[in-house]
Amino acid sequence: MTFGEQPAYLRVAGDLRRQIVDGSLPPHARLPSQARIREEYGVSDTVALEARKVLMAEGLVEGRSGSGTYVREQPVPRRVARSGYRTGGSSTPFRQEQADSGARGTWESSSEQAGAPAEIAKRLGIEPGERVMRTRYVFRDAGEAMMLSTSWEPLAVTGRTPVMLPEEGPLGGSGVVDRMAAIDVVVDNMVEEVGARPGLAEELVLLGGVPGHVVLVIGRTYFASGRAVETADVVVPADRYRLAYHLPVR
Repeated sequence: MTFGEQPAYLRVAGDLRRQIVDGSLPPHARLPSQARIREEYGVSDTVALEARKVLMAEGLVEGRSGSGTYVREQPVPRRVARSGYRTGGSSTPFRQEQADSGARGTWESSSEQAGAPAEIAKRLGIEPGERVMRTRYVFRDAGEAMMLSTSWEPLAVTGRTPVMLPEEGPLGGSGVVDRMAAIDVVVDNMVEEVGARPGLAEELVLLGGVPGHVVLVIGRTYFASGRAVETADVVVPADRYRLAYHLPVR
């Protein structure tokens, strides 16, 4: 193979991908069989199989037991708005983040005390195993799960205070900034890091994806005078949503 030349299975996958994108193979159409791919492209069974695997890994096609492989209907990506924290009113951070698109979301949550895993402890600046309040969320838009979040707050900060449980008490459901202010902790900085990875099986079950689907992961941490007071991982399906940041220019 000369420099720059693609392997045969990638060339076949690329041509089939083009047909899917331009509509020659529309949604719900059956993908050519392995035998037909072999004949049309003059390749081996192994190449034909690998080309189909590429399209499946990209989420362009899906296998149906006993029926074959079909082109998936691709969702039109929707925006998840992210911005600097905005105070005022009873709006939750979830509603604030969707305010620009006029979305109306609901969510489910559960909180429990846990020992901080090593990576979370590093983000919070505490020792591994130190007690944190871990809260898991499933956010829904029109009933469809669209975002997951797991939050960790050091109990050294919130323990035995009215805001120890993020979704209960007088400030239940309020954002981190308002809840911390209620115990005289002034949040003055927030950092977000965005990455992508294949979704975990348990995430894709909740989000309605298939194995191999990519998710966007937002690692967010709130700070008060240099001390981390909350960190969270927010998980969004990459094929259905785009992150839109609205940040002030200073």
